[in-house]
Amino acid sequence: MRTIPQLFEGSVAKYPGNVLVWEKENGQYRGLGFTEIKARVYRFAAGLMALGVEKGDRVALLSEGSSQWLISELAILYLGAINIPLSVKINESNELSFRIKHAGCRWIICSELQAEKVRKIKQDIPKVSAFIIIGRANTLDKKEKSYRDIFDNGEKLLPELKDKLTRIWQSVKPDDLANISYTSGTTADPKGIMLSHRNYTANVEQANTLMNVTEDFVTLLILPWDHSFAHTVGLYTLIKQGASMAVVETGKTLMETLRNIPKNIKEVKPTFLLSVPALSKNFRKNIEAGIRSKGKVTELIFQQAMKTAYVYNGIGWDKGKGWRKILKPMMQFYDKILFSKIRENFGGRLQFFVGGGALLDIDLQRFFYAIGIPVYQGYGLSEASPVISSNGIDMHKLGSSGYLVKNLELKICDDRGNELPQGEKGEIVIRGENVMKGYWKNETATKEALKDGWLYTGDMGYMDTDGFLYVLGRFKSLLIGNDGEKFSPEGIEEALVEQSRFIDQCMLYNNQNAYTTGLIFPNIVALKAAMKEINLTNETADYDKIVLELIKTDIDQFLPGGKYENTFPGRWVPAAVGIMDEPFSEENHMLNSTMKMVRNRVVERYKDRIDYLYTAQGKNVINERNIETIQKLLKNKTD
Repeated sequence: MRTIPQLFEGSVAKYPGNVLVWEKENGQYRGLGFTEIKARVYRFAAGLMALGVEKGDRVALLSEGSSQWLISELAILYLGAINIPLSVKINESNELSFRIKHAGCRWIICSELQAEKVRKIKQDIPKVSAFIIIGRANTLDKKEKSYRDIFDNGEKLLPELKDKLTRIWQSVKPDDLANISYTSGTTADPKGIMLSHRNYTANVEQANTLMNVTEDFVTLLILPWDHSFAHTVGLYTLIKQGASMAVVETGKTLMETLRNIPKNIKEVKPTFLLSVPALSKNFRKNIEAGIRSKGKVTELIFQQAMKTAYVYNGIGWDKGKGWRKILKPMMQFYDKILFSKIRENFGGRLQFFVGGGALLDIDLQRFFYAIGIPVYQGYGLSEASPVISSNGIDMHKLGSSGYLVKNLELKICDDRGNELPQGEKGEIVIRGENVMKGYWKNETATKEALKDGWLYTGDMGYMDTDGFLYVLGRFKSLLIGNDGEKFSPEGIEEALVEQSRFIDQCMLYNNQNAYTTGLIFPNIVALKAAMKEINLTNETADYDKIVLELIKTDIDQFLPGGKYENTFPGRWVPAAVGIMDEPFSEENHMLNSTMKMVRNRVVERYKDRIDYLYTAQGKNVINERNIETIQKLLKNKTD
């Protein structure tokens, strides 16, 4: 099974009666089986063929997750064409048109909710010959066709085109491109990652060496389907194993769709879920809010239960071992009266999450492990199709990114490309059949990332003596002291946000400077609450200076004498901080679509502020720029 059509055909033959997609119809989830999905793929592929789609053509797909999303991609791949999956989170016209033009797309398939974005850029993408709108749109503009009409036409033509279609998909080679997947915008011009059919099928085989996914598994596919993690693990790994995916009920807006997730989880009763840190944090907030709403007694019991669970679970693979056995009856008691009730909110069948997209901090891992639905942290990147490693049911260590998939080579290198001994920190470098072919129309970037078949990930990490991979952050985003010493900032940034009541977002900076600086967006709600507690108002003399001192006091807890001293080397804790006037977001391009900070854009935006922090005046938290910004933020919140 070396191409995606081969993989799909094999699974249809093996699991013809299994449900592949659960999707809402008239308010109820209805199952679409492997055989039915295959029939629809053939019909839509015949319709695309009649439209003129040929081998090697690029077709953009911009839609929320749905059975039509999967059918569209498979139909494109059956024709030997290349799918360009686009994120529904892209709202800027220039971002969307860049990808479509750069890939040379001749067709675009989009949902009704996304259609207006495409209509706005039609004049910028003249080479696109047809726009296919999923669903029967009430009105179709020039060059637009409905998905249904293409599908119905394909159904009529299929008898005469089926033999040709079969010849085409059987002629697809493992090395042929399946996707050009664009990076999330961490640079000015996103790079198009070229992924072949074999990249995907190899990564599906590799992913299955980490976890035993069986045909009774079902997931609600929460993540966007263009997301590389959701794409490989949520679609093709489940297809390979005969398992099922459920579609999140689409609302009229993105926010409405997100609000449907808790309801859909209870309806689908998934056995596992794919998650990213932002989702995990949101789940935790909701769980803790639910506990608080039940009163002080329940909250105290919950806190004691969590303490017991943290001790009992250890770091994962030593759970309940040694002297910890004596805690088992207590754990069973807490599970019966508390944890099992929490799990009911996730449908009652949820066994675990698989975490990807970014590193989930160990505190969150301990939290979910305690309540009985662990987040098995993994590591990967789109250029690797994307799975590289993961924890799993049989082997897991909290804080790590798990074991490597099989049939993959990994080495840790210094900044000169020299391989380092086990246990030393450096850049993660991999080689295997899952590694991309390169970046579309970007030889320079390809040569930087791929050297002698090895992919230089740009991520920093190390392998421990037990064979677990630890990922420490971006290799190129390292803090570099004036003596050349290097340190990854992510852990400190996460700790500042997690442990400080008053810090909502944070980015550290040190590029061979005498000290580290930090850009901070404060938690305004928490600051207002603190002001109320100490009888401060906007009219109080020096209220702004007192508020800035509150923020600085929290940061100083990580310095000698503080509550969290020795957590990190003192030189990497920010000695000067600048208050930002707005948070990092996708809209201002400081977060990408997977909610990762885009550091170079933050640095570009705040270059003057960073430079100011290295002056005598700027080093003092109570400086004129911070005072002006905090006054505006507190005033706006009040107004």
